[in-house]
Amino acid sequence: MRAVFIREPGGPEVLEVREVDAPEVPEGHVRIAVRFAGVNRADLLQRLGMYPAPPGVPPDVPGLEYAGVIEATGKGARRFAPGDRVFGLVAGGAYAERIVAHEREVAPAPEGLSDEEAAAVPEAFVTAYDALVTRARLAPGERVLVHAVGSGVGTAGLQIARALGCFVVGTSRTQDKLDRCRELGLHAGIAASGGKFADEVLKATRGAGVDAVLDLVGGAYVGEDLRACAAKARIALVGLTAGASAELDLRELLRKRVELIGTVLRSRPLEEKIAAAQVLERNISPWLASRAVRPVVDRIFSIDDAAAAHIYMASNASFGKVLLRIGA
Repeated sequence: MRAVFIREPGGPEVLEVREVDAPEVPEGHVRIAVRFAGVNRADLLQRLGMYPAPPGVPPDVPGLEYAGVIEATGKGARRFAPGDRVFGLVAGGAYAERIVAHEREVAPAPEGLSDEEAAAVPEAFVTAYDALVTRARLAPGERVLVHAVGSGVGTAGLQIARALGCFVVGTSRTQDKLDRCRELGLHAGIAASGGKFADEVLKATRGAGVDAVLDLVGGAYVGEDLRACAAKARIALVGLTAGASAELDLRELLRKRVELIGTVLRSRPLEEKIAAAQVLERNISPWLASRAVRPVVDRIFSIDDAAAAHIYMASNASFGKVLLRIGA
């Protein structure tokens, strides 16, 4: 089979396609013929040597999400049969024509969803749902702030919040992405190119502030999050693109009784990954099937153009998801 390897830590040029043997299928596992894989910022960090794969995961083949078909099943695996369309998350290795996963980590692809659309779902929607609904306990009708709202996770978080009847404020560095997000239901958009947005959030919420924040940026944004929060708000911190350090007014944290919640999916143990797959199947797939939410696909690159896909992702020009076409 063909797979994209990281030859050594470095720039996009270190990505190369190699021919390797297809993986064996252990007991309780399934082998999936991958049709499309999502490209995520975590892949770029792994390529740079800044985000190593967890133990037991291919250290030099990136890729955290996929859509494809079941090719083979291991002993004792009964949830799927060869030919079934599936999608899901893995801790790495999805930039390959074949991957192996525990059958309980895999979810059936919803009817009516193309393979491209299915590949754009797992990382974005599970991350957003886990952060907003599971961790931050988002309730219907609350006010929500979503940073990097034009990203894959951002567009997913926006739609999940709207599906729950929430009022959504979003930030982006470009007005064009905010305009496009209005088509997905964004109520108020803020161009936060200077990293300041709290005053505009308070204005959009008529001084009330927001009840929940999906923060994909980190750094100095967290201090502004606090200013934009209502009493008893919850901040779910998922990304650190603006840096890993922040200066906070802890008096405001105490006074407002705000919860700051950190979360990451990749390094979780098997049982928690199975729970994430159940969220995908039971909670998100019905919304997808009814078109209450929809994946946003920006561009699709071939497996041979993985380096170009990484360059495009790093440019911040994408709106929604960037994919790799892996197999037929």
